[in-house]
Amino acid sequence: MGHADRELAKDPARTITATLWSASGDVPPGSMRWLPRDGARYLDGLSEPPDLPGWLTEEDLAVYVDAFARTGFTGPLNWYRNMDRNWELGHPPAGGRVTVPALFVAGERDPVLKMAPPQVMEEWVDDLRGTVILPGAGHWIQQERPEAVNEALIAFLRSLD
Repeated sequence: MGHADRELAKDPARTITATLWSASGDVPPGSMRWLPRDGARYLDGLSEPPDLPGWLTEEDLAVYVDAFARTGFTGPLNWYRNMDRNWELGHPPAGGRVTVPALFVAGERDPVLKMAPPQVMEEWVDDLRGTVILPGAGHWIQQERPEAVNEALIAFLRSLD
């Protein structure tokens, strides 16, 4: 087990709560550092909520915490550790394009948008039917804004022939 595995498994409740909170639209601006300073650990860049946000119940949190307390974090961490190889194995041949109808939905405050802005898709997606950016939402849009996500998905599905 690596250092990251041990760090996250030490207190699964803190790991899950801080991860969900820190990438949400509810966290105060500037309070999350995705890339910690030299020598800092992942959890050092996160903050914890004063109270659970309205979209995260104690019951839902308990499901996540129980699962990770039982299995640890090695499986999810291995996905990130293997990211370059997954890209090589799954990357389409040169000129590969997404040709089916597509919809992009994200939270306005999702930190991933800084690394992968929706404009990047224009080069690869032939039938992008829309980009929906949900105001005030973060990375967990299905939990933070379920009604808006469902509305966007239903409108997209209705637009299909």
